[in-house]
Amino acid sequence: MSEAAAERLKHWCTGQRWTVATAESVTVGRLQALIGSVSGSSAYFLGGLTAYGLEQKVGLLQVGRAHAEQVDCVSATVAVEMAAGAARLFGADLALATTGYAEPVEPGAAGCHMYFAVWDGRGGGAGRLARVGRIDSSGRDREGTQAHYAAAVLEQLLAHLAASPGL
Repeated sequence: MSEAAAERLKHWCTGQRWTVATAESVTVGRLQALIGSVSGSSAYFLGGLTAYGLEQKVGLLQVGRAHAEQVDCVSATVAVEMAAGAARLFGADLALATTGYAEPVEPGAAGCHMYFAVWDGRGGGAGRLARVGRIDSSGRDREGTQAHYAAAVLEQLLAHLAASPGL
């Protein structure tokens, strides 16, 4: 499913001449690897940044420090700021961001969660938030959770593109 989604992204981006960038935390580059796994992705994938720590999120992506400190860098707000920061940093039309937990935060907890954001800068201007949400995961190991998150976020971008008027 993930490879097919990456191929669909290629179709959208090459057909419309759109570019994509990522800002990742919990997925630690898996979203970048998924997008870049398609031959020809260099035509539209500008790159990504894995910002695992607070200082990198604040300094490189312009995430608001006060809120990020309060929520351990895991919230919808942080995801949105990361996506907007990736769009600015790379000059991309579309940007994706992930932040969350790949393992349960508390011992004995059943699952974990992450927040994602899709930023749409097509049409000029500063861009706008296209989608934001939470994805839960349970019953997977750390790597399985990260892969699940990356695939789900790519599907969110594709759903946004499919729902966009005039395409």
